[in-house]
Amino acid sequence: MLNIQFTQFPTLQTPRLQLRDITPEDAPAIFKMRSDERVMRYIGKPPQKDISEAQQHVEVFQQAFQQNEAVNWAICLRERPDWLIGIVGFWKMDKANHRTELGYTLQYEHWRKGIMYEAIEAAMEYCFKVLDFHSVEANTDPENEASGGILEKHGFVQEAYFRENFYFEGQFLDSRIYSKINPFHPKPT
Repeated sequence: MLNIQFTQFPTLQTPRLQLRDITPEDAPAIFKMRSDERVMRYIGKPPQKDISEAQQHVEVFQQAFQQNEAVNWAICLRERPDWLIGIVGFWKMDKANHRTELGYTLQYEHWRKGIMYEAIEAAMEYCFKVLDFHSVEANTDPENEASGGILEKHGFVQEAYFRENFYFEGQFLDSRIYSKINPFHPKPT
């Protein structure tokens, strides 16, 4: 079983980005992102209607980190480390099986600029090299071709396709599961 014990929040840097802790001051930016129907289209949750929902979101992130159950980063441009433009992180940590789930969201005006690719790259390296997970999965809406594409660019492969396994707003929806094995682990012989 993996023993995840966070002692301090791991801030990550990339050429353009800073990935840092999500704080209560990020609630307005989270609300902006999660109230945007374009951003929420494939998430399987309704857009937020009130900033209190974003504040609660921050509390969930912080509590999960304190309990060593998840790590989620605020994605910020390096020149604006105070302004969250997205979130990337790992949750549903299955420590017994050394597997976790990747999740990510980005404000609409930052789509198609390579930002999420860069953020996922830094987060995945941390997940595999520092946390030592053996595999990472990502659950996507099959209609979200951009999400599937970014995962495939990172070496994820489709592992499963579940038909009508998710109920949302009166409909049964399909799910596509991608996964990636830790490339730093030795290959079985």
